[in-house]
Amino acid sequence: MTQLPIRQVEKPWGKDVLPAPFFAPAGQRIGEIWFEPPPALPQLLVKYIFTSEALSVQVHPSDAETLARGLGRQGKEECWLILDAEPGARLGIGFHDHVDAERLRAAALDGSIADLMVWHPVRAGDFFYIPAGTVHAIGAGVSLIEVQQNSDITYRLYDYGRPRELHLDEGMAVARGTPYSRQWHMHVPDCGDVALVEGPLFRLDQIAGRPTEHVATRYGDRPLLAIPRRHAVKVAGEDIPPGGCGLAMRLDDVAFDDSGVCLIAQFLRVE
Repeated sequence: MTQLPIRQVEKPWGKDVLPAPFFAPAGQRIGEIWFEPPPALPQLLVKYIFTSEALSVQVHPSDAETLARGLGRQGKEECWLILDAEPGARLGIGFHDHVDAERLRAAALDGSIADLMVWHPVRAGDFFYIPAGTVHAIGAGVSLIEVQQNSDITYRLYDYGRPRELHLDEGMAVARGTPYSRQWHMHVPDCGDVALVEGPLFRLDQIAGRPTEHVATRYGDRPLLAIPRRHAVKVAGEDIPPGGCGLAMRLDDVAFDDSGVCLIAQFLRVE
């Protein structure tokens, strides 16, 4: 299928009122909307995330770390584009200063880890890349698009006293107690071509109107995901509206709206 199937995921920290074009069924709090990864591009997962409460403080391993632990799965690097943020909304990413492993474990156990982290106020258009090993947390009142390696390996370090499993041993083995580098953060204008991620694992661009020859050359004849933000695109002749995600076998299969804005994602590592 060109248009990827959607899966709505209920979460206690989700929302019962979602931004257009989404809506939550009556009585449900939707925290995530997933687009099922297609067989032609199984390495990438695209989600929308909606929060009414803070998510856990967590960390993800790299590909090398999952291989070393014998997990047989890829690690998880991800990025976030903020679509909407309520007043006071923020993201916790990295630390004010270097935190050694002993102090980090103690802070995770007593909850002070949240005080050690840097909390970034956010607004629509803010973009963050989250390398594996980065300790992070999404705060309340945020709506965002997440593009990530298709991996479910999440190590919770702290969960505000909620009765869910923590993974301190696994998390401490991969967590970096370091500040977050400014190179991973930018503000993206509503319109305009912006290279958001350029490897090493995947590529992500915002394209306004039709892609330039430079962009088209970089994507070549390999599968990619089209995520319209403003106006629909056509993928192999099928309309993909904002709020959808389409698989294209090559960029030439995507017909862009001259007034549209679309995200394009492509996995880079050759298996």
